[in-house]
Amino acid sequence: MFAQQIIWFPSQASTTASRVDLLLYMLTTICGAVGLSVAVTLIYFAVRYRRRSNTPTPAEMRGNRPLELFWTITPMFIFIGFFVAGAIVYFDAYRAPDDATVVYVVGKQWMWKFQHPEGQREINELHVPVGQPFKLMLTSEDVIHSFFVPAFRVHMDVLPGRYSSVWFQPIRPGHYHLFCSQYCGTNHAGMVGTVHVMEPAEYERWLHLNAEGSMALEGRKVFLKYRCISCHSADENARAPVLEDLYLRPVHLRDGSTVIADDDYIRESVYDPGKKIVLGWDNLMPTYKGQVSPEEINQLIAYLKSLHRGETPNRVEEFAPPAATPPINSK
Repeated sequence: MFAQQIIWFPSQASTTASRVDLLLYMLTTICGAVGLSVAVTLIYFAVRYRRRSNTPTPAEMRGNRPLELFWTITPMFIFIGFFVAGAIVYFDAYRAPDDATVVYVVGKQWMWKFQHPEGQREINELHVPVGQPFKLMLTSEDVIHSFFVPAFRVHMDVLPGRYSSVWFQPIRPGHYHLFCSQYCGTNHAGMVGTVHVMEPAEYERWLHLNAEGSMALEGRKVFLKYRCISCHSADENARAPVLEDLYLRPVHLRDGSTVIADDDYIRESVYDPGKKIVLGWDNLMPTYKGQVSPEEINQLIAYLKSLHRGETPNRVEEFAPPAATPPINSK
C-alpha cells in the first residue's frame, strides 16, 4: 500500500485503515490540485493582464454563463463524490459485523481495562487474533477519555455514564500503540497501552493460559451477590420484571414510551432505576450508583445476554429486597 511507503504514516493493520487512507489521499489530492490550479491561474492572470501605461482600459465584461455554470456545477459534483465516499467509509466503520467478538473496555484515570467474553482481563494490553472482527464496548469510570489506535485508524470518545462502541478487524500480526487522545488529567500522557495481534493458534494458547470464569458466569455471581434474585425471581412472587430473554427486546414503560433493552438501558436501570419504570411494576429498586463497579455492570450485561427462559436462579430466601446497597467489593 502507498501509505506504508510514507514513513510518517502508521502501518495499515486493519481492514478499515486502507479505506480511511484512500479517502484521505483522494481529498488531499483533489483539493490540493484545485488549490494549486487556482493559485497558478491567479498568478498568471495577474501578470498577463496587469495594468500598463500604454494599454487602454479594457471593455467591461458582462459575464460568461457557460463558464459560470461550469465552475459552479463541477465543484458541486466533486463534493457530492467526497460525501458519498466519506459516507461509505463512515457506515462501514460504524456498524460491526454480526459475528464480531464483543470486548468490554473501561477507561479510568489513567489506564485501560479490558474484559474478554471468555473472562480474561487485561490492563493496558489487548490480545486479539488476526483476521477476526472485534467490537469494543467502551465506557468511562471517571472523566471523558478517547480510545485511539493509529494503526487501525479507529478513534472513539469514551464517556462516563454511557456506552460507545468501535470495531476493527486486524489483518497483520504485531504490536500496536494504544493512546488516550482526550486530555484527562495530570497523567494523561501515561494513559497508553498495546494491542497485540496474534496468529489464531497463538491466541488460542493465550486464551487457555489465561482462562478465568466467563463474563456471563461472573455476571451471574454479581446477580446473586447484590440479591437481584430477591425481586427479579421470574416466578409468582416476583416483585420486579422478568429478565429472561430481555436483551435487545422492546420494553414498555409506565409513561407510555418504549425503549430497547440494550447495554445503556441496563446500565441506567442499575444506576438510576426510577428514571424508566416498566409498565405494570412499582419501583422498589434502590440505586446502585457508586456501589456496583463498571466491571460488574459489564459482567451483569453479559449474564443478561445469556439468560433465557427458565434459567433464572431459584430464590433461596424470603427476605424483603434490600433498601440500600453494600459498598463496592464488600465481602
